[in-house]
Amino acid sequence: MSEKREYKKLKTSIAIKVALRTVWVLILGVLVFHILIDDVLNDYLANSVADYSRSLYNFFVANKTPILLLTYLFFTFFAIFLAVRFVTRYMVSIIEAMDKIIKKPEEEIQLQSDLILIENRLNQMRIELINKEREAREAETKKNDLIVYMAHDLKTPLTSIIGYLTLLSDEPNISKDLQERYLKIALDKANRLEELTNEFFDITRFNLQSMPITRKQINLSYLLDQLVDECYPMLSGRNLQCELTKPNQIPFWGDGDKLARALDNLLKNAINYSYEGTTIQIEAKEEEQNILLRFHNKGDAIPSYKLEKIFEKFYRLDEARTSKTGGAGLGLAITKQIIELHGGKIEAESEGNDIVFTVILPK
Repeated sequence: MSEKREYKKLKTSIAIKVALRTVWVLILGVLVFHILIDDVLNDYLANSVADYSRSLYNFFVANKTPILLLTYLFFTFFAIFLAVRFVTRYMVSIIEAMDKIIKKPEEEIQLQSDLILIENRLNQMRIELINKEREAREAETKKNDLIVYMAHDLKTPLTSIIGYLTLLSDEPNISKDLQERYLKIALDKANRLEELTNEFFDITRFNLQSMPITRKQINLSYLLDQLVDECYPMLSGRNLQCELTKPNQIPFWGDGDKLARALDNLLKNAINYSYEGTTIQIEAKEEEQNILLRFHNKGDAIPSYKLEKIFEKFYRLDEARTSKTGGAGLGLAITKQIIELHGGKIEAESEGNDIVFTVILPK
């Protein structure tokens, strides 16, 4: 509201200046005309015209009123012209400043003192543009680094798959136990290869298109049951337990597939970053206006500066890029996008070894 009032004051100030300038020019012109023509030079001009042409003199005398009216109109037009030119000067300076923001955003904008409000706003836009460009460059750098990293990671499981399949092919008399072991390793590596390939597709989809949602009536309680069941192998592999606290029914109008993906990302994130032998707690409940989903796990504390970036695309907590938990850094960014497409929000907290992700969905 204060900014609107400031702009209103600015418009009023300019309008007053333009009006005063117009009136001042008009009055000055009329006064000069009357003093010079009607008083000082009246007789001289009349005699000069009469000596030159008597008929022209009679014409001026007979049409004095229309000639004076045209003269006043000329002064009025001239005064309006100067006023418009005065306003145009403001417009040109603003346009030049905007052009400067595009071409030389590092240089500060300076306008006339009476345009200080617009000068401040343009400098804010300039700073925002610089920040956006920096963020875009950083995101592009992260993406390129991740593509290089993941291309390397793709090669690792692929080399293992080829190696173990070659052993099975070259050694027909290998024992059954060894065959099963090699096949299991090859299958695990193939699954990892599939995960990495899917992450490449995620990067492409996340950058090239929006994520549409198709809403229908779903039961979030049932959705959470399914997710926990599907993640049982991952939980048992890390000696983790999962406690799910929820009512039997949580009706919600949303995209079940997209929400399943978002919540699955949160659960897998909790699994990847939990201490072994601990319990992941998932709580779902209905409030008066919202549905609250909370994922709580025990793990290494997340510094505040990481919490601020945790939902950015291509940002990864595991900076060491271990293959066990390393991903494209898109899981939480995609989760945030899906939640926001449903009109909700997601928050992350870390206090000591307690990590909590909270999803709030409007009913």
